[in-house]
Amino acid sequence: MKKIVNIIAIFLVLFLLTFTVNIYAASLDNLEITTDKQTVHPGETVTLNVQFGQDMGAYTVNVDYDENLLEYVSSQGGTANNTGSKVILTYYYNAGADSTPSTSASISFKAKEAIITTNPTDLSVTLTGLGDPDANPIDDITVPIVKNLIVEPVYVDYDIALNYTGEIVPKEEKNMEIVISSTMGKSYAHTRIIAEAVTPNGESVKLLATDSQSLEHDIIQSGWGSADGDAIGGKDVVKKLATRGVFSDYGDYSITLKLIDRDNSDSVIASKTFTIAVKEKPAEIVPPAEEQVPPTTENNKPTQTPSTLPKTGNTIYLSILPIVAILAIVYISLRKKK
Repeated sequence: MKKIVNIIAIFLVLFLLTFTVNIYAASLDNLEITTDKQTVHPGETVTLNVQFGQDMGAYTVNVDYDENLLEYVSSQGGTANNTGSKVILTYYYNAGADSTPSTSASISFKAKEAIITTNPTDLSVTLTGLGDPDANPIDDITVPIVKNLIVEPVYVDYDIALNYTGEIVPKEEKNMEIVISSTMGKSYAHTRIIAEAVTPNGESVKLLATDSQSLEHDIIQSGWGSADGDAIGGKDVVKKLATRGVFSDYGDYSITLKLIDRDNSDSVIASKTFTIAVKEKPAEIVPPAEEQVPPTTENNKPTQTPSTLPKTGNTIYLSILPIVAILAIVYISLRKKK
């Protein structure tokens, strides 16, 4: 009886050793799954690569993906079936469907064109139907191996403008417009506008804006926007704010406008500095009186203009009387001859 028990114990030990060796030999110890990029832009492709670390006679690679962000493009190392949200790639060397063992497989996806925001996503991978070239089974990997991705557009930095027309004079309100824009702006849930000013010695400046509650705010002192911040982002985004600048005196002022992210310790998203020349209000110019230039003679000597015009009536009569007298004498002489 004791001999039988010893024999059974020996068989159990051998069985356990064999089982342990089989488990170890049937594991993919050198398996490596990677992607060729972590951020994918619209129209770009990302490829999932599976390196088995040994020759494989059979496998099925299952990859779940978000069909709202990605679309299947192509694969290598097997026959692919795309269900719309999952790609199933199978390889059957052991069954004679494929000619040689395989050591790797790859599946490519493309980011969809209509994406305008940042979208975290992933590729979830499981491996089933595993076997070596001799048809020995290898343990399936049913716990998903997750490869994280970010699908987002190519963002364009925000631009800040401070627009106004005409000259600025001291102590007079000047209508000014702040414009924040981008053809493809990254989305932020909570942002504010703040301003900083550098003024001539002893002078001050205000940049005033009125909110929907008719409350006036000096952006330089308190910024603009709700305490939590306002959202911004998207395609062809334009944010405008009507303000009024008041400058205490003439000189060169510097105003720096910043867009900050409240969700990231008020980090600066965009910043721009503007130099503003405030000029003195010009005095009213009175045209000089027209000067009277005296007439000149040919020798450039001034001539005297008579204060009264000569009387010409007697002169005419004096010229006529001698003529009349002569005619009378001639007439009388002719009469005597007759």
